[in-house]
Amino acid sequence: QLQLVESGGGLVQPGGSLKLSCAGSPYPLKAYAVGWYRRAPGKQREVLGCLGYGEINPTMTDSVKGRFTMSRDDAKNTMYLQMNNLRLEDAAEYYCAADGPYGSTCTQLMASWGKGTPVTVSS
Repeated sequence: QLQLVESGGGLVQPGGSLKLSCAGSPYPLKAYAVGWYRRAPGKQREVLGCLGYGEINPTMTDSVKGRFTMSRDDAKNTMYLQMNNLRLEDAAEYYCAADGPYGSTCTQLMASWGKGTPVTVSS
């Protein structure tokens, strides 16, 4: 079973930036579909970005496109979520997830999930 551990959450002011990390073990993340998700209080969990197996460019959801970017460092077996121009409504618990091996899409039924890292946006 692929294990995922998120880190990098914290408190940031509106307009600020934060970079989340998700370390995978013991299998290579590049063999999986990997995605970033978040769940805000009182809301359903939503997918923010997804990189399917064999894909080069991740797909970001419209609500964060242009502000959030997703990347993966295969040498470190870690994926990242760079969040810029954060808004109050971005406050949530952020999760990484993976499906596969050789998964192609990111759904709410991913096989492996991290425990989450909190992001608070407040002035």
